[in-house]
Amino acid sequence: MQAPSVGGVLLPRGNGQQVRLSRGASLTDFAEKIGANPASLVQVMLNLGEMVTATQSVSDETLQLLADEMNYVLEIVSPEEEDRELLESFDIEFGENEGGEEALVSRPPVVTVMGHVDHGKTRLLDAIRKTNVVAGEAGGITQHIGAYQVAAEVNGEERRITFIDTPGHEAFTAMRARGAKSTDIAILVVAANDGVMPQTIEALNHAKAANVPIVVAVNKIDVEGADPTKVRGQLTEFGLVAEEYGGDTMFVDISAKQSLNIDSLLEAVVLTADASLDLRANPEQDAQGIAIEAHLDRGRGAVATVLVQRGTLRVGDTMVVGDAYGRVRAMLDDNGNNLDEAGPSTPVMVLGLTNVPGAGDNFLVVDEDRTARQIAEKRAARERNAAFARKGIRISLEDLDKALKAGEVQQLNLIIKGDASGSVEALESSLLQLDVGDEVDIRVLHRGVGAVTESDINLAAGSDAIVMGFNVRAEGRATQMAEREGVDVRYYSVIYQAIEEIEAALKGMLKPEFEEVELGTAEIREVYRSSKLGNIAGVLIRSGEVRRNTKARLLRDGKVIAENLNIEGLRRFKDDVTEIREGYEGGINLGNYNDIKIDDVIATYEMREKPRG
Repeated sequence: MQAPSVGGVLLPRGNGQQVRLSRGASLTDFAEKIGANPASLVQVMLNLGEMVTATQSVSDETLQLLADEMNYVLEIVSPEEEDRELLESFDIEFGENEGGEEALVSRPPVVTVMGHVDHGKTRLLDAIRKTNVVAGEAGGITQHIGAYQVAAEVNGEERRITFIDTPGHEAFTAMRARGAKSTDIAILVVAANDGVMPQTIEALNHAKAANVPIVVAVNKIDVEGADPTKVRGQLTEFGLVAEEYGGDTMFVDISAKQSLNIDSLLEAVVLTADASLDLRANPEQDAQGIAIEAHLDRGRGAVATVLVQRGTLRVGDTMVVGDAYGRVRAMLDDNGNNLDEAGPSTPVMVLGLTNVPGAGDNFLVVDEDRTARQIAEKRAARERNAAFARKGIRISLEDLDKALKAGEVQQLNLIIKGDASGSVEALESSLLQLDVGDEVDIRVLHRGVGAVTESDINLAAGSDAIVMGFNVRAEGRATQMAEREGVDVRYYSVIYQAIEEIEAALKGMLKPEFEEVELGTAEIREVYRSSKLGNIAGVLIRSGEVRRNTKARLLRDGKVIAENLNIEGLRRFKDDVTEIREGYEGGINLGNYNDIKIDDVIATYEMREKPRG
């Protein structure tokens, strides 16, 4: 095979030589590796029918095409491998206990609660923590992950157990799988009246893949039709044999609702940990661990819940979490109390990071702020290059089917924004797993935490993407900009709805009959309390007009606090009015809803029938 020749210059021929490149590399990066001129590689790509600039991030397929043409063997370095090499360049060993055996001390087990949806995982954590998480969840579904530490008495000795609370629906498979990887023991919750269900098996497989011991909590034993023996028999088929049947898996019959046998379950966890695991870590080294959850808080900035896996994290430490870094300004435990330090297996909320890391990102403490910044910047650059390489071809969900049939679009580009990184990651993972045939490819160009911004709309406009907001809304002028640019922005509060709508659009089944039309937004400047009417919002109408008897939602810092409210009263000075226009002030009464604060935004809308065409 002849080496490619461009303009009479013979390019180096690979002869099967290996070239290692990171995802999203450019032709310049390739040229550096083989000692060639980048411009000549641009010409080679042109000969192959590909228009690529020298500095543009290109896809793995494009790099492979070039490598084949020039007889090189291409190896795309995985993000994990690249990260390990990056840390090695700073002489950092991640994932190792330092100091040998004598430096190790015992640590609490880290437990993940898994199981089928509606089998009582959240209620079990409620019973353990004596708090109510369920009430605040949309549709009673756990949509974020957190971590909590509890104390249990075993053989007269107080033992601590750390719980990671992972969402239960199959849509959150990625988060649940990651939860298992950062876990020592899995509690598999199975309802005694339902028995083993599809997601029970899925959860079980994740726990087995992560090679963690399993304790089975047979829940709802107080419900009619409960048959704990049947559950034991069903799970035997999947290799979980109860101790009373001669196996080594502990089964505990519980009722999370009645708080029955919760202590026995905690004891089973501790005994399983003692019997099958050597849970020790060095508390003296620099802290390392994993970010479980992260979000943007209006008053505190970027906030991450991290689980310390080895070492001790202290206030004032400089840490890197994924592509975020910063000095630990404060640490809070799961009850909101300030901590000065957190040892192995301790979950804490950390304040002081530059931006919101991803759920599942590893964290480590480094000596200098400069080192932390360099690691974070290199990781961010890598992510950015990979994202640019994935960038493809503005379209709305309604038009998607037509565009597919006309052959105008082969992929659906999405930008996902949410209130917490765990939710965003789960939504992305679920969408990418949709099976919609070969006609269309789903690509997530960008995902992030916080309100939909103007830069999101810019990116969507430039790449024909649809913006999905999960429990967040657009901020500032982003809504007007989206209308002007023709960008389709969709808002969701339950993950299933988002997945179903995208899947329906991809399969050409989306036939919208009504659409939500924004009427106006009002910023709360004052809150007046009335003994007869409750709280009344003194507002300035920011855009459009606000009408009486229309629907409204309340936004606080770009996040939706309340949905489905009614504008029940509208006043200008002392007069009742039917509408107030942009630039005018007035008073709004939201009926029985009184949780309003200064700077909140009331967004009003109505549902209009959409003509089908």
